Amino acid sequence: MRAATPPMGWNSWDSYGTTVTEDEVLANAQVMAERLLPHGWDTVVVDIAWYDPTARSHGYNADAPLTLDAYGRQVPAPNRFPSAADGAGFGPLASQVHALGLKFGLHIMRGIPRLAVELDLPVLGTDYTAKDVADLEHVCQWNPDNYGLDHDHPGAQAYYDAQVAQFAAWGVDFIKADDMQAPYFEREIAAYQRAIERSGRDISLSLSPGTHLSTAHLPHLRENAQMWRISDDLWDRWEDVHAQFARLARWAPFQQAGGWADADMLPLGRIGIRAERGEPRDCRLTLDEQRTMLSLWCMGRSPLMVGGDLPTSTPETLDLLATPAVAEVLQGSVDGRELLREPLEGGELIVWSARSASSSRVYAAVFWTGDAPFDASVALPSILGTGIVDVAATDLWPGQSAAVVDGLLTATVPAHGVAWVALDPTA
Repeated sequence: MRAATPPMGWNSWDSYGTTVTEDEVLANAQVMAERLLPHGWDTVVVDIAWYDPTARSHGYNADAPLTLDAYGRQVPAPNRFPSAADGAGFGPLASQVHALGLKFGLHIMRGIPRLAVELDLPVLGTDYTAKDVADLEHVCQWNPDNYGLDHDHPGAQAYYDAQVAQFAAWGVDFIKADDMQAPYFEREIAAYQRAIERSGRDISLSLSPGTHLSTAHLPHLRENAQMWRISDDLWDRWEDVHAQFARLARWAPFQQAGGWADADMLPLGRIGIRAERGEPRDCRLTLDEQRTMLSLWCMGRSPLMVGGDLPTSTPETLDLLATPAVAEVLQGSVDGRELLREPLEGGELIVWSARSASSSRVYAAVFWTGDAPFDASVALPSILGTGIVDVAATDLWPGQSAAVVDGLLTATVPAHGVAWVALDPTA
């Protein structure tokens, strides 16, 4: 099974919205392979509307002339992905990504293209057509490309089977399936996973969005997907990051190999180039807020999908992503959980812990949500257990100065920041 640890990769959404091109995907893949692959980052994902030749910044196109094959399946727009010409699809691009030692992923919307229904195209391998299998009532509320599928009709599963079989033939390793969880489309999710199984290729399935997603869906999610969003889109705003503390605290106890709650993409680096919202900019989060986001995602074992354009992001951003502790904690820890959330004057003191899966090392993250620095002290037994105080503290972010003094973990935590440490027994 894929996703034994939380996936780590790059996704085109935060930088390019619906508009990313083949050259831009390859440029990001090249930087990932050279700079980030040694640190665990290994997946490149082309986000939404790669089949729209008229894609634009800041929104979607109603009645777009989507590029479809004879069976109503989306194929890459050749004006944006030249190697897809003559029926090659994403095969050539996936091969180039694989040659760099990376995995290749794509985004897909729930359902069947409206254009396929209007043209009444046949469903591959059946006597049905797109009109037979479409559900015109259950449509996406925010994207105009597709109708739903009628899963009381056998042709609905056949359509997904044919679509995913084509993805598998292209060499796709990762599928981000959207409009699946808000509301929660149980039959759609199961049908999509069934299509992946029938494709014969080992493909990870990621589900979006996560608006008000309940842990009551956990058994079904684990059975059918490898990661699932637990929020709406997250952008480079402190309030978006802050809201994830409660969500990850709720989901972290359930994280396990093969299935990961996803706190959404990391809007780090150069974003908004041709995005759905906002103008071209460097991430507006402060460095301390960026460290808080990465530390929280790692302690909660959320997948990491960075959204910044890697070739035009600063060296400092790449250094941040390549920090050794990121992969160490994300891929090598267990039992990540919130231990303390204490409202204090000026902010909240929030403490998380996790254990190394392979040693006696314990990780601690002391967060402070206030607007000014805070001198924090946390009793070690509350992190390590009763009677354990002989430990050495190692800072996991450069330039920090956490210390162990008289049974306390102490640190001056920056505004909206974190003191992230590894605690190793000394006796």
